[in-house]
Amino acid sequence: MTGQFRNPLLVLIILTASQTQLALAQEKGIINNSQSPHSKLRSVNLEDVKWTDGFWKEKFDLVKDVTIPKMWEFYNDGSKTDDGKDAGFHWVNFRIAAGLQEGVWRGTSWHDGDLYKWVEAVAYVYSVTRDPKLDRQMDEVIEIIGKAQQPDGYLSTQIILEKRKRFENIHHHELYNMGHLMTAACIHHRITGKDNFLKLARKTGDYLYDTFKTGQPELAPFGFNPSNIMGAVELYRTTGDKKYLELANIFINNRGTCKVGKTISQEIADQHTCKVGSDLTQDRVPLRNESFAVGHAVTATYLYGGAADAYMESGDQKLFGALNRIWNDVTSRKMYIHGGVGPFTHGMSIRHDLVHEAFGDEYSLPNRKSYCETCACIGNGMWNWRMLNITSQGQYTDVMERVWYNSGIAGLGLDGDTFLYTNVLRRFGKEVPLLRSDRLTRWKERKGYCCPPQLARTIARMHGYVYSTSKDSLWVHLYGSNILKTTLENGTSIQLRQSTKYPWEGQIKLTFESVSDAQPLKLQLHIPDWANGASIRINGKPAKIKTNPGQYASLQRSWAAGDVVELNLPMKARLVRANPLVEELRGQVAVMRGPIVYCLESVDLPGNTDVMDVLLPSNIELKARFDKNLLGGVTVLEGKGISLKNAGWTDGSYHSRNLYQDVTDFQTDSISLKLIPYYSWLNRGTSMMSIWLPVDMNHTD
Repeated sequence: MTGQFRNPLLVLIILTASQTQLALAQEKGIINNSQSPHSKLRSVNLEDVKWTDGFWKEKFDLVKDVTIPKMWEFYNDGSKTDDGKDAGFHWVNFRIAAGLQEGVWRGTSWHDGDLYKWVEAVAYVYSVTRDPKLDRQMDEVIEIIGKAQQPDGYLSTQIILEKRKRFENIHHHELYNMGHLMTAACIHHRITGKDNFLKLARKTGDYLYDTFKTGQPELAPFGFNPSNIMGAVELYRTTGDKKYLELANIFINNRGTCKVGKTISQEIADQHTCKVGSDLTQDRVPLRNESFAVGHAVTATYLYGGAADAYMESGDQKLFGALNRIWNDVTSRKMYIHGGVGPFTHGMSIRHDLVHEAFGDEYSLPNRKSYCETCACIGNGMWNWRMLNITSQGQYTDVMERVWYNSGIAGLGLDGDTFLYTNVLRRFGKEVPLLRSDRLTRWKERKGYCCPPQLARTIARMHGYVYSTSKDSLWVHLYGSNILKTTLENGTSIQLRQSTKYPWEGQIKLTFESVSDAQPLKLQLHIPDWANGASIRINGKPAKIKTNPGQYASLQRSWAAGDVVELNLPMKARLVRANPLVEELRGQVAVMRGPIVYCLESVDLPGNTDVMDVLLPSNIELKARFDKNLLGGVTVLEGKGISLKNAGWTDGSYHSRNLYQDVTDFQTDSISLKLIPYYSWLNRGTSMMSIWLPVDMNHTD
């Protein structure tokens, strides 16, 4: 060793500083797992990835230019929605709590969390645009949030303005609200470098730690809708203060410690509070002992995502074992084809608790009553993103991709300002009763407004899901035209351009525009589980490498500027059937092409044809055609189907007819079909729709 490195302490300081510098380069992702000891992958800085064109660029611009500004107008409105209920009081409530205007609290108990999700979405957009107007707007909002916050760090406008007792009723969503505050503040700090919001989050985190470390049993149930776990872990990752990680584990350890007696619904009816464990809130069984997905699907996916975050830091194998068992239960028995979860509006859990908007029995996946709240679908994607980071296994990427291209974005209208709360797989006519929270058309304003900001922040941060790094690898999870400029863990700086028309076409081109050194690097390309026959070329020559569906293809070499990797994913339309144990889907098929789930919408049928009277021939040939003038530009699938005639209920008046009806003079006609991507449905007025269609084995096209 040369003279200047003879001092071991100096060497240690230099090495530590070097490692810290490399780690800091990747601390600005959706989750900051740059130092997480039990995470195989590391998030890429949000500012390092920018969409250049195509599918996700269009979605990002829509959220940036329409959704976020329109949402802010709604938050400031404070009027009544089209259903006659108070709404739009998200921001108004904060101004009242800050003493800036007179008034009373109005809205829903989770409105505070909606506002924090909006701030988070703005921060993601700012990471790309660096628009100073957005920076100033966030500062103005944060200032008033700070004025509304109580001196001890507590903040929930409903409780403050109505002078209620803190932690009296789990449905006041106090921890949900403060959890989103902590997450949004961490994201804001990473992207802007400012600590004005982070200081508020630390005050909140300190308050929650001081409150919950006491172990008071009456506080145990208040992890309902647990964004607080993800928020606490992220606050630990951002500040390095271990008490926030301890707080997250307190919340996890509280699961299943409540007394078991009356159902939660009985308890609420009797006392307007909750002091018992229930499957509705994933609180009857300690999480580490759980094997099934139960209860409210939003609170469940938030819990599982938070627990995955905690595992990355602790390495608690019992916790990860539970997450694996639950994941297998969801994906093999309880998840819809479009990635949605939570079919039941009301029902009974496996342990006989009353539940709603919840996971149901295994293989019970009804279509018309599928519910699948947008927040739950996105929660499923968030959970799988974390499982992917822990394991680097493609099975989680497959679920994540299924969500992001289907149920996870279907809730946002193509105008950027209308929404869906539920993501049903089948819609009948106007006279058929709708689910609670469902509408015949997309809505613009409503009291329950949790889904719009969830959609906004998800689409605004989608570029953060594309890549990850590990010690010697760059991982590519999602495909879309973008440019990546980043520094890897080994110190190599790269600029990579991804060019593709995915998801409409399966050709993906990755060009190394610059590489700082010639160190060997593995390029890990996700091969989706549907992509049989995928192929890869490097600089025009076939790569001699396996492309197993559902796994990552690993390309290792010393990359140089000008190197080009071409991935080809076959995009043939395919018919998909369900496990025979899903009785609601026997004799039916769904259509997919690439990652996209397709549906049949009545607006694309002749006026006298009912969606429910259409059958698909078993050997139907579906041709893909991109229509730039339809639904913002989509690839449709066209082919010849079968239409039933004189089969009963042909006028669509199901609700007014008998339960059963004889078939007389049964006839069929050939009919031209056009299937559209599911995410784009209900953008052309009221319509009927179905993903699953009967298949006819006796007719050909």
